[in-house]
Amino acid sequence: MAAKKKAPAKKTDKTKEKKTTKKVEKLVKKSPVKKTTDTKKQIKKEKTKTTKTSKKPEKKSVKKKTTKEKPEKITKKAKKKKPTKKVEEVIITKIVPPPEKKEDPEDIKKLRKEIIKILKERFLPASIVDQIIYKIRGKKNLESKLKDIVERALVQYEKNFIDPSEACGIVGAQSIGEPGTQMTMRTFHYAGVAEINVTLGLPRLIEIVDARSIPSTPMMNIYLRDEYKLNSDLAKEVANQIEITRLNTIADIEADLTNLIIKIKPNMKTIKDKNISIEELEQDIKKIRGIDAKIEKDIINVSLDEPSYKKLLDVNETLKDLKVKGIDGIRRIIIRKEPTEGYVIYSEGSNLEKVLEIEGVDPYRTTTNDIQAVGRVLGIEAARNMIIQEAYNTLSEQGLNVDLRHIMMVADVMTTDGSIRAIGRHGVSAEKESVLSRAAFEITVAHLLQAARRGEVDKLGGVAENIIVGQPVNLGTGAVQLVMKRGKK
Repeated sequence: MAAKKKAPAKKTDKTKEKKTTKKVEKLVKKSPVKKTTDTKKQIKKEKTKTTKTSKKPEKKSVKKKTTKEKPEKITKKAKKKKPTKKVEEVIITKIVPPPEKKEDPEDIKKLRKEIIKILKERFLPASIVDQIIYKIRGKKNLESKLKDIVERALVQYEKNFIDPSEACGIVGAQSIGEPGTQMTMRTFHYAGVAEINVTLGLPRLIEIVDARSIPSTPMMNIYLRDEYKLNSDLAKEVANQIEITRLNTIADIEADLTNLIIKIKPNMKTIKDKNISIEELEQDIKKIRGIDAKIEKDIINVSLDEPSYKKLLDVNETLKDLKVKGIDGIRRIIIRKEPTEGYVIYSEGSNLEKVLEIEGVDPYRTTTNDIQAVGRVLGIEAARNMIIQEAYNTLSEQGLNVDLRHIMMVADVMTTDGSIRAIGRHGVSAEKESVLSRAAFEITVAHLLQAARRGEVDKLGGVAENIIVGQPVNLGTGAVQLVMKRGKK
């Protein structure tokens, strides 16, 4: 019954409110210019009447307002979340699919099956099997002698096994260190690109072994994919995005000392080549604090907020070094058309992380000589492969034949704990258990004093410490102990 009585009360309140609003409107229409005190009093009276009669519905209206405010907050949160979803979608679209693996033709499959039958339970590395297949393929004379070829390959492979208890570390160090003394100390022009200098020879080998954070001459081979490597214009667009361009290279900067204004006259031809507009230049200049830039007939006038002679010179210097476009670290770029790869970009300077983000760059083939950058971006296994490749190339470039397995062992020691360590007193050599071997490497007195303070014990297990003491090394032939009984003659 109470609900039935309340329902008509709401209607009456609404009708009364409507009547009061109409009365107020009439009063306002009668006196639009002069707001007399009588009209104000009448409006107040009408408002008081409505408040007295409609107290309960007002409370309800407040509740409704609170309920309306809650969904507004939810919508604001939802609006904030939307842009993050869009960013995720953009990242997904940038992922480049890996190159498709091509299946071997039937003749190669047949040869591989025959070699597996010949080997039975014996083992040959996959790389050697592939070499045999590709050299025999299509040659009937050699296919008939497949069994003899595989048997000879097995004999040669088994000859290269390490003997039991061989000092492979010392042999590896000697095989790299001895030819290292014959290496020249020169910087060479990069093969095929005369404009880029690359450190090779002994300085480069020292850089690799010392795990330098930044190489003396960093460079990159940036390979392109799909239509970018076939079209010269698209390749040039990618190169413009990579190469760093500063304001002084694309515009003439003049300082007007009388008016305390800097005039920037951009070279229209170079700007078009670099795909940069004057508006973009203006926006980049405005990023500098305490200045304002305006375009007037292809000239950008830069004025100071607080004009002074000293500040004008400071702003002039900062404008010269202002980065307009490109990636930090890459100073110069050369585009060459290779016969098999199409257009390839060679860069002086390196920034692997940022280069791989650019559209059109092939992330699976792009390389850099900065080993630390490879470790940061692609992981420790990629850094290990880079150490092997760079060390082998520097040695073989000067005609020094070093067994690849010795270089592999050095790379394994450098990357065994998941980080790239130098082979020196700050890296691998400093972590040796033996005191005498540490002292034999570098800083002899400091190592011996520190070991004496700590009370360290040397077990004489390695090569260097046993040579220092003057006793036979417990490795190789020294590891074998034979007792011979002489019989009576």
